[in-house]
Amino acid sequence: MAADFSRPGSLYGAVDLGARKQALEAQARREAAAKNPAPPGTPELIEPTAATFTADVVERSMSVPIIVEATVPRAEQVQQFSLAMEKLAAEAGGSWLLARVDVEANPELAQALRMRAVPTVYLAVQGQLMPLFEGPLPEAQLRQALTQVFEQLGVELGAPAAPGEEGPAEPPVDPDLLAADMAIEDGDLDAAEAAFGRLLARSPGDEEAKIGLAGVGLVRRTTGLNPSEVLRRAADAPADVKTQTQAADVEMLAGDVDAAFSRLIALVRRTAGEDRDKTRLHLLGLFDTLPADDPAVAKARRGLASALF
Repeated sequence: MAADFSRPGSLYGAVDLGARKQALEAQARREAAAKNPAPPGTPELIEPTAATFTADVVERSMSVPIIVEATVPRAEQVQQFSLAMEKLAAEAGGSWLLARVDVEANPELAQALRMRAVPTVYLAVQGQLMPLFEGPLPEAQLRQALTQVFEQLGVELGAPAAPGEEGPAEPPVDPDLLAADMAIEDGDLDAAEAAFGRLLARSPGDEEAKIGLAGVGLVRRTTGLNPSEVLRRAADAPADVKTQTQAADVEMLAGDVDAAFSRLIALVRRTAGEDRDKTRLHLLGLFDTLPADDPAVAKARRGLASALF
């Protein structure tokens, strides 16, 4: 179902992709190029083997993103694609590096990478490896795909800034946040939920992961609902907890945050016992889809306290 994301910053963890990207850009990594970049116009090509993959790719990705092209270099059908990869790597000027794995010469690596097609392209960043796409792409599509990835990382396809022009150092984007964002854009809620869960397991207080996980839950609950029908039924059943919480979810997804919060606070006032507790918990769950310092959350918390006490 389509959502109206007119409220800036709402649901940016899992629903509002535009605001989500802003959050990623705010903490995007813009680090210096590799210590020994190749001459201008000539990309540095890493050719790891099974024995050197950890050092050449995994460890090196802690300082610079690496695109891994797992392929069979002698195969004619992939040679044009490989040339396009080298061209884009040259344009990058060291802001990201290209690693080409010959899976025919390193079958154990192909098995470890769980390849299903030649080529398969991966992104290595901050010591983690994630698949991007399978099969050779035309140069225009390849450029578009990599642009999307590196925009989210805060890395441009073009050459990095000259010495002295770099902005202040910024912390890197967490790979699980990147994986979650890409999964959301692909419509894969299971993968997004898993990525947010991994991040929370490592950093239980991470706000973006909490927002993202709550947002995924909101999307799941509203999938298949007809907003107009839900709101019509809610108008006819002001004390029905299930109908009212569905209506609040629909309003939240549409960006009408204040209406969603007001609806549930009013329901808290009208109910008692188990129904009141269900409503309160649902409202607290909607709070989690926004940053803790969002003014709407602060206002609604005061309203909830007044309704309860």
